[in-house]
Amino acid sequence: MRQIVSVAVPRKGRPLEAVLERLATVAGTHSHSVADDISSTLRYEKSVTKGNSEDDRTVYERLAEYSDLSDPKRPEYTLLRDGRAGHPRRIVFDSVTLSLDGVDVQLVGREEPFRALRTHEFALGFDSADLVLEEVVSLESDGIGSIDDINARIDPMESDVRVVAGLGDTVYHTLMATPEVLTAGATLDRSFVADYEGPLCISPRYERLVEAVLGTDAIEDVEFRYPDDEREEEAAIADTGLGVYLTMTGSTARDHGLVLGDHLFPSETVLMENDAERSSAADQIKALLSETSAETALRV
Repeated sequence: MRQIVSVAVPRKGRPLEAVLERLATVAGTHSHSVADDISSTLRYEKSVTKGNSEDDRTVYERLAEYSDLSDPKRPEYTLLRDGRAGHPRRIVFDSVTLSLDGVDVQLVGREEPFRALRTHEFALGFDSADLVLEEVVSLESDGIGSIDDINARIDPMESDVRVVAGLGDTVYHTLMATPEVLTAGATLDRSFVADYEGPLCISPRYERLVEAVLGTDAIEDVEFRYPDDEREEEAAIADTGLGVYLTMTGSTARDHGLVLGDHLFPSETVLMENDAERSSAADQIKALLSETSAETALRV
């Protein structure tokens, strides 16, 4: 009887695509084709939900065509309410079973894979590294500098989940400031924040992440400010003078006259494990999925 390992994955978006790309690099031809099929289907459905594509079929008709419950090796999808105006129903990933190195791996879609691991539903899962810092990493005077720092700061009484490796789908939490805030010759890095006194603009959901990454000593004289709901974060940071926000190219920040500083933390999809749920089959799949990661999950 073949072994089965269930792995929690995001239901949609960049993190799920990163997982599928990783699987495509380590799996056989069939799995590669399935991963491509899931990605293309969800990109199309996102386009329909956003109103960029039109489809005469109802969402239920499309769902019935995509899913084949009689074959576990074909993808299954489900419906979720989207957060856009009118709350349209959106087709998202539900599950599929792939063969990896002689083990059947069942990918199971979850809205919050990290929390599914925390509650011991899975031994392995993928989610954003941000959530680890937002939920379980202890806040200390020094900031986070490596994957070892993260795992070392997870209280074993708080969680059995540990970060294994990153997938490289990196968007950075980046320091940015107006030229007026930077003194002549100053470098916009962690030490600048440590010497800084005044407001620092961040998205409210990232407050704990920023505290963990910079360290409590560095933000002792910092007053967090938050963007209004209707404004771009970069515009709010430009008004504040100093801030932290996600960047890929930094072009929007530069459009607002901001200077880009250090990449503080990579907002990256990571492979995680619940150590209490380990098995030989789960360890085999963990090694296979992480062996192509030449670097650790965190690079600062």
